[in-house]
Amino acid sequence: MEYRWRYQDEQGHEVDGPRFAFPDQTAAEDWFSSAWVELRESGVAQVTLLRSESEVYGPMSLSPAE
Repeated sequence: MEYRWRYQDEQGHEVDGPRFAFPDQTAAEDWFSSAWVELRESGVAQVTLLRSESEVYGPMSLSPAE
């Protein structure tokens, strides 16, 4: 099974983002930890981690904590 990220705007609508497939959850999370700032700056407001088509967790906001 592969892991990938789903990218969404503030309203929860899917938006374009990098379409990488990762072999495991750790690889997906490692990539995300280095890419989230660029994703936020490109208009992504939240992400969900998927395993195949099943949600692992999310949506997770990319906004700074208040």
